Amino acid sequence: MITDPIKKAKNGTYYFRANLGYDSSGKKIQKYRSGFKTKKEARAEYSKLLLMKPEELTHSKDKMSFKQYVEELFLPWYKTKVKMQTYENRLNIILKHFPYFYKLAVCEIEPIHVQKWQLSLSKNLKPSYVRAIQGLFSIAMDRAVVLGIATSNPSKIIGNVKKQKPQIDFWTKEEFEKVISLIYKEDFYQHFLFISLWFLFMTGMRIGEATAIQWDDLDFETGVLSIDKTLYYKNQSDYRFTEPKTKASVRHIVIDPTTLNLLQEWKEVQQKLIKTNFVMSYNGIPTQKHTIAYAIGRYAKMAGVHRIRIHGLRHSHASLLISMGENPLIIKERLGHKDIETTLGTYGHLYPNSNFDVAHKLNGVIAFKPAQQNYDDSPKNQFTVNYLRRREYEKVQ
Repeated sequence: MITDPIKKAKNGTYYFRANLGYDSSGKKIQKYRSGFKTKKEARAEYSKLLLMKPEELTHSKDKMSFKQYVEELFLPWYKTKVKMQTYENRLNIILKHFPYFYKLAVCEIEPIHVQKWQLSLSKNLKPSYVRAIQGLFSIAMDRAVVLGIATSNPSKIIGNVKKQKPQIDFWTKEEFEKVISLIYKEDFYQHFLFISLWFLFMTGMRIGEATAIQWDDLDFETGVLSIDKTLYYKNQSDYRFTEPKTKASVRHIVIDPTTLNLLQEWKEVQQKLIKTNFVMSYNGIPTQKHTIAYAIGRYAKMAGVHRIRIHGLRHSHASLLISMGENPLIIKERLGHKDIETTLGTYGHLYPNSNFDVAHKLNGVIAFKPAQQNYDDSPKNQFTVNYLRRREYEKVQ
């Protein structure tokens, strides 16, 4: 059954994608045309392309605007390739920063345009964020090449901004003690904030993992906490469980007795006022990260310590374990890292005296008695012979 190549877009216009054979190098020739007011106009253009020679098709460029491409082709395709939470988070980046190219056709975007865009972004944004923006743009241009709308990806020609190792921001044990000591547990809402900050600091969970934790996930008898999901939170009526970040994120960690007692205490207080299975909840629904972030800023100021991001509590847990001399492999398993390289790459610099500690431990570890005679009668080379002669001469003198 032959399908009609002419399609109708949501805005009422017509478009088509034509497969037109192969060029002299064996590369598949594809052309995309859109924006036709009638189906007849689209078909006429389609027929025109069919009659063109391969060399003519190779040198002809598709004049589709980047704006039209992003809205009609790229976003619908990209939405099917990533998780919904990822798509919605990155959609904001695309809608904010891609319009820089909207006045250009896809095929007209050149390396010079990308470089100017990259420089303008770098003036006010962190390198890591610029890398994320350009990474999305590069994905979009790669797809345009696949569809035959562009012949190359100018973003890859320019290259992304240099990756910089982010500074790990965390609270020391002493700084956390100052903060947590200011939270009044006799107040229900402050009790909720107390247990939330404590829970994050003492487990190293990602915020999405922590807000997804149910009371059923915690075995109070064994102290084992099961982490097998994360929470997507859009608003109070739109939230759901999603798959963890990686397979390694699915894990079991053991909670210390002090934290277990505090959680048991919070559960009893919480369940008297609300009925919910979410551990981090004061109103029956899971908490949103902005609530925690605001509390961190407020209490940090009161305690006279520097403000950290929510993820800084995860870093704080790791730094606490490192200061206690914990094995990196244990830290990797507890944090749910994919591999040990991630753990060491992120926290390796927090072991400033590790080489000195190793040297101290190695000191005197090997027991031996120096040989009193030569047991090796293997052939001697000129350097050995000269050395032995010098030793004999020194004995005579």
